[in-house]
Amino acid sequence: MALTKTLAAEWASAGVRVNALCPGWTATDLNRNLWEDEATSAATIAGVPMRRWGTPVEMAQPAVFLAGEASSYMTGQVLFIDGGATAIG
Repeated sequence: MALTKTLAAEWASAGVRVNALCPGWTATDLNRNLWEDEATSAATIAGVPMRRWGTPVEMAQPAVFLAGEASSYMTGQVLFIDGGATAIG
């Protein structure tokens, strides 16, 4: 987070925007063994207020937002896409 903010401040005058995406638990093929097993899945997402796994699309959509004009005046921000896990922890 500090690196994101520091680089955003240093590069803003050059027109470079620096933001960070911090994904939470996301159901992908890479961690299929975690989310397919009912007990392991429940334990993994126990600290997620939304009580579910994120999807790859839910992780990609904020990246599309950051790449577009809608975020053209946004730099130095850290977006947590984690179902609320950082809100309670």
